[in-house]
Amino acid sequence: MIQLTLGEIAEIVGGTLSGGAEAHTPVLGSVEFDSRAIVPGGLFLALPGARVDGHEYAAAAVEKGAAAVLAAREVPAPAIIVPKVAATNSNADIYAHDPDGHGAAVVAALSKLARRVVDLCVADHSLNVVAITGSAGKTSTKDFIATVLSQVGETVAPPGSFNNELGLPHTALRCTETTQYLVAEMSARGIGHIRHLTEIAPPQIAAVLNVGSAHLGEFGSRENIAQAKGEIIEALPAATQGGVAVLNADDDLVSAMAPRTTAKVVYFSASGEAPRHGRTKKTQHAVDYWASDVVLDDVARASFQLHTKDGSWPVSLQVFGEHQVANALAAAAIAIEAGVAPEIVVAGLQAHAAASAHRMDVRTRKDGVTIINDSYNANPDSMRAGIAALAYTASGRSEASSWAVLGQMGELGDDAKEAHAELGAELAKYHVDRLIAVGENPNSEALVQAALNRGITTDQVADVHAATELLQRELKRDDVVLVKASNADRLWRVAEALHAAVDGNSSRNVGGH
Repeated sequence: MIQLTLGEIAEIVGGTLSGGAEAHTPVLGSVEFDSRAIVPGGLFLALPGARVDGHEYAAAAVEKGAAAVLAAREVPAPAIIVPKVAATNSNADIYAHDPDGHGAAVVAALSKLARRVVDLCVADHSLNVVAITGSAGKTSTKDFIATVLSQVGETVAPPGSFNNELGLPHTALRCTETTQYLVAEMSARGIGHIRHLTEIAPPQIAAVLNVGSAHLGEFGSRENIAQAKGEIIEALPAATQGGVAVLNADDDLVSAMAPRTTAKVVYFSASGEAPRHGRTKKTQHAVDYWASDVVLDDVARASFQLHTKDGSWPVSLQVFGEHQVANALAAAAIAIEAGVAPEIVVAGLQAHAAASAHRMDVRTRKDGVTIINDSYNANPDSMRAGIAALAYTASGRSEASSWAVLGQMGELGDDAKEAHAELGAELAKYHVDRLIAVGENPNSEALVQAALNRGITTDQVADVHAATELLQRELKRDDVVLVKASNADRLWRVAEALHAAVDGNSSRNVGGH
């Protein structure tokens, strides 16, 4: 964070100094909500959680070197006590254990502080804020963008999926006087959420990747999801002030957002000029960035020709899955529109390896078994992409079997059972050999029945341990395993156990992470 004093921070957030905090004390370290991450001179956020309340760790944080604590009530340590805020009915996890509104008050103060830091960095140090949203691919594309932009200037981007009311300001506060780019990933669980995030870190360039069915249970329809996602481009400055909206021409609900902004609009397409299954899909828009000649290697890493209106360049990706072509195109469009030379963009795309844990982490064991660990998150779109990648990887191995180890997709509401049943058709379409459905619940049962109806050899197991035991008994050389579910299912433990069973952590990384 840029250097501020406790007095300046208190003024920004509307708080008062308490517990011996002195106005002239500088905050020299990062702002953290985990007391274990505190560094000398940092600021500790006292947030209530499911098991512990950060207010109880205030004294320990200061003992570790924190300059002060940002708190919603008095604590036995130097602190900035933030004002109360109106009760929130947000469905964010950070408010799930916040009966007194203390968490909401600290997060509101954090947002004010982040906005002031962003404004100072933009005005005084030419910080460029780029933002991205979409139903699928946000984190992978964010990681692409961060890799590319970091080649030309100091870049701050969130770890993993830090993309909500807590993660975004926490990330923004990592900006300093030397930061040139802030990459802001923005998620939504309802109308108005992304608008709020853009008020914390107003973007100069913003991209919308797609509108899928993730969080359908919370939004009610894809049209409502589109309404929420489009808030990101409504926040852009006009084209005359340098605002740029990057839209996916292959998604009708995304391309239809163009009238919602006065920024310059550019389109990217992974299918506008690229043959897919023997056909060429025509978009309704003149495309500014597109891919052609997409070819996958034996572990589904894509090579393609990147086209712009000013030329074309060959690109070979290190990350896994054909769906990464669209993510790379979005990243290329953002970087080029930000002024990065296409040659540098291509070099960054080709150098990029997956940076976020449990996302298309592809590794091959010493016995030839390839494990695709994409267990951080799951929705119908990403499930289809994962199953397609599994099938492609197994297709070149004549004696190998393809295994789909699948848990639940969360936040689908009333459509959940139907969405899980539809995965059975997807598995049959790609001739997946084996399904292991993890969990005993209506969604898994719907998936199992649909798979059995299509002749897929299927097992339903109670938990991660049972899935791991079954795989360890029956996997044979060169088999390919996809492990995928929403993060709450913690299916990444299956992938880790399979690696450890044969060669510990020495498995060959062929997909990036």
